[in-house]
Amino acid sequence: MGKYQKLIIKILSGMADASVSFAELCNLLKVLDFEERTKGSHHVFRKEGVIEKINLQKEGSHAKPYQVKQVRSIILKYKLGGNSDAEI
Repeated sequence: MGKYQKLIIKILSGMADASVSFAELCNLLKVLDFEERTKGSHHVFRKEGVIEKINLQKEGSHAKPYQVKQVRSIILKYKLGGNSDAEI
């Protein structure tokens, strides 16, 4: 099982939202083909076919828990990270 697959499982479990690394979450979204735009401290991710945009900010070295929850809902809604996505 790959590094990002383990991260997806961690996010989907909902048990560790406060301990998800900001850098790992950003990299996961890039692996899932989201495009990143940065404006100040805001990292905004968009993907064709996904209506919502994801706006992330650091909280120390971690992502904010409510933002991890938002990523989880988008992964579930659009069924991202499955076998059809890029090698994760």
